[in-house]
Formats: sequence, structure tokens, C-alpha cells
Amino acid sequence: MLHAGAHAQQNYPSKPIRLIVPLAPGGPSDILARTMAQAMSPSLGQTIVVDNRTGAGGTIGIDIAAKSPPDGHTILLVALATYTVTANLYPKLPYDARRDLAPISILAGAPYLLTAHPALPVRSAQDLVALAKARPNQLNYGSGGLGTGPQLAMELWKIRTGVRIEHIPYKGTGPALTDQMAGHVQVGLFNMIAALPPVQSGKLRALAISGGRRSPLLPNVPTITETGVEGFEDVGGHMLMVPGATPKDIVARLHREALKALQTPEVLARLKSEGAEIIANTPEEAASSVRRDLEKWGEVIRRTGVRPE
Repeated sequence: MLHAGAHAQQNYPSKPIRLIVPLAPGGPSDILARTMAQAMSPSLGQTIVVDNRTGAGGTIGIDIAAKSPPDGHTILLVALATYTVTANLYPKLPYDARRDLAPISILAGAPYLLTAHPALPVRSAQDLVALAKARPNQLNYGSGGLGTGPQLAMELWKIRTGVRIEHIPYKGTGPALTDQMAGHVQVGLFNMIAALPPVQSGKLRALAISGGRRSPLLPNVPTITETGVEGFEDVGGHMLMVPGATPKDIVARLHREALKALQTPEVLARLKSEGAEIIANTPEEAASSVRRDLEKWGEVIRRTGVRPE
């Protein structure tokens, strides 16, 4: 076995690598994938080709990756929330989310921002909870769609705080943010990459951030945990995965190359400008996060009855 592992490591990679993104070009997953592909290619000695395979909430691209040869020449870059939410949202998947794919690392993540339109008479998350409890089902929040990571995170926040706020789904984060800025939607929980510009321009008010600590870009905005919601920590992380039977030495090589790429000036600059932070955990830590989120979002989906659109 040692000889076989060494042989696989010595000859890998032997051809261009396909990096599958299960979402459309231009989004956070696609942008990070292209940045990582460019940074990882030189030291791997092979071109990394980004392949966008969209549809069915990301499950089509995930399935293609799961059924690819486990030789390290097909990699998947997917948002942790996309992977773990779809596993609970779709009753019959063509792959087993717990076995058919293995994480290399959660590369980086951006927290969510709890936002309010400036006309809403709230200055803090505590104010919002008090107002929502005084006016049950009279406030609304927008999201980029049913079953998306931020929407389920908002439902989890509602469960933890005991408030009742109506959900208005949109076909994407952009339209939801636009309507909130126009005052048609009062509350939102959006990925920081998308929500930061309107917050910085004063078009929206940031009440809290979902990460484990405050962001240096918004140092006066408390974490959701600081506002009294114990244990609430959710970061929209993106991870690299390979087919589950991929040899451990190839996984280790890809892990080293991914972490090296995350430290290049180009990748660091892009992540910093978007309010994202490097996570760069081990395959074991990433697998633990996947298991935890599969259980967490499964519970939220069962309690709320959310169904795919």
C-alpha cells in the first residue's frame, strides 16, 4: 500500500484538472474557483479548467463530481450551505452526501449581515426582536430564494429568538437587496460580500453579523451571539471536495496546494476586499463541519417545512 501511494503521488496530476462549480458563472463560488484555479495551476504543473454545471439547486454539478473517477483530476468547489442544505431539501438525490464526496478544505468564508431598511425604527438586533414580537407577522424579510443558505440561517435566527417575520423569496440575492434598499422589504440576512456595499453607503443598516467575531470592515457591528442569541455562528464558507474514494495522498497534495494558493497576494487581496476570511482547515475538520451542518439544516428544514421551489 505504501508503494501504491507513493506511485500515485509521484504521477499526480498526469493531465488537466477539472474544477466543477455547480452554480452559474459570476457568483461568489465561481469567482473563488477561477481565482484558486489560476493560483494552484503553476505548482501542480497542470491547467485547472473551471466547469460550471448548474441546475437543481446545485445537485447536478455535485452529482457529476461524485460520479467522477476518484483520481484527483476532478474537483468540486461548492458552498458549504449549498452542499448541506440540498442534501436535506431534496428527498431523492442521486448521490450520498455523507459518503460519495470527501472535503479537502473549507477555503474561506464570509459571514451574513442582518440588515434593516433605515426607515424601520430599529438600531440593533435587540430592537428588531422587540419590534417583531410587538408586531407578529407584520414585518417581512427578503432572501435570494427558498432553501438558500441565508434564508435558512434567517429561519434559524427566528427559531432562536422566537419572532414571527414573513418571508418574501426572490430569484437571487441581487433582486432581494434591491427591493430592501427601495423599502419594499424591511429586513434581510445576506452574505456580507453582497450586503457590504449598501451598508457602507447607508442604504441599509447593519444590525449584527453572523460570524464568530466582529469584522474589521464593520467593527461597530456586533456578532449575533453578542446580541443574546447563544451559539449562533454561521459563515458562508466555500470548500473543495473530491470523490470519496480518492487516495489520501492525492487529497493531502491538493490540500497543500490549496492552502499555498490561499496565501498568494492575488487571492488574499480578493478575499479581503469582499470581507471574506481564510478558514483553510484540514480535511478532517472540514468533514466535521459538513456533518454538523447536515444535522443543523436538517432540523431547520423539518421545523419550518421549507420545500424546494
